[in-house]
Amino acid sequence: MARTVLTRRTPGTYIRRLLVIVYLFFLVIWPVSLVAIHTFSDGGHLVSTMQDPAVTSALRLTVEVAFWAVLINTVFGVTISLLLVRYEFPGRRVLSVLIDLPLSVSPVVVGLALLLAYGPRTGLFGPALESAGIPVIFSTPGIVMATTFVSLPLVIREVIPVLQEIGMDQEQAARSLGANGWQTFRRITLPSIRWALVYGIVLSLARSLGEFGAVKIVSGNISQQTQTATLVVEDKYLNFQQGSAYATSFLLTLIAVAALVVVTILRPKEHNRGH
Repeated sequence: MARTVLTRRTPGTYIRRLLVIVYLFFLVIWPVSLVAIHTFSDGGHLVSTMQDPAVTSALRLTVEVAFWAVLINTVFGVTISLLLVRYEFPGRRVLSVLIDLPLSVSPVVVGLALLLAYGPRTGLFGPALESAGIPVIFSTPGIVMATTFVSLPLVIREVIPVLQEIGMDQEQAARSLGANGWQTFRRITLPSIRWALVYGIVLSLARSLGEFGAVKIVSGNISQQTQTATLVVEDKYLNFQQGSAYATSFLLTLIAVAALVVVTILRPKEHNRGH
């Protein structure tokens, strides 16, 4: 029977908690709250911002890009996680290291690399794709590729620890009873990793909504065509339309925070403690 070990609360414990709260306040809470305050100052900028065609077009494109990036990373994230945890193969450690590459490489470098690979004039594959009528750079596919790259590890790094924790006993038992691979995944594996997967999806969504550097390189930043919400924020701010910049930033933050809060509320308490 598992025993719960209680940690005695000392003055040092309260001091550490206070330091953490102060740190989070000045680094996260206060700056983000200032965005909200400026959004609703001077009568509020949210309504007028939502009536701006450039902003609404950018928000639609951002949601579309985020949807495809999250979908791609969910499918391949689960597949790669199963591959890394359940199978031994040459190059396994190299693959695991490469997965973390998007977290260590600047997004601007990612955008430049995609530009060199898929650029319409000098890219390795770009001219052939352009001639086939499949533009990548300065169009939605390029933005999706850049966003998918930078958010690649988030689903994988949430799912892998859970797969390692649950082991293979239940999966092997299901196979011994005649279940095929898909049935085993759907009835055994997926229910076991569902909350880790959901949390990874939410993190990937938040990362996709807020991507800036890589997207700016590959999109061309064309208003109402390839301009995402983060690029609109920069454009509005530099053109002395700070109210619209604050309002757009607030919307992006609101979506990301709302998704995290909903998942935290819905997830069972034992998963919250174990995460």
